[in-house]
Amino acid sequence: MTKLIADQALRSKLNGSREQIEGCDEAGQTLGHFLPTVLYDDLFYAALATESPHSKEELKRRHRETGGRSLAEIWKSLGHA
Repeated sequence: MTKLIADQALRSKLNGSREQIEGCDEAGQTLGHFLPTVLYDDLFYAALATESPHSKEELKRRHRETGGRSLAEIWKSLGHA
């Protein structure tokens, strides 16, 4: 995922919105959509809950976990170097 760092001017334009925001260039062409964290989390966990037997709280806990193995380590364990 690419990270965009918002300066003060952009933060003030977003203005603490809790709704989806369409980002456009000067010509009005859509560049993308911004979802505030609260809305993104709600949509993300709602989508997972439709496919997962785990509760929203369990999914959030697992999402916060760190560690695991790198893809290179997984490939190596599978015999692909």
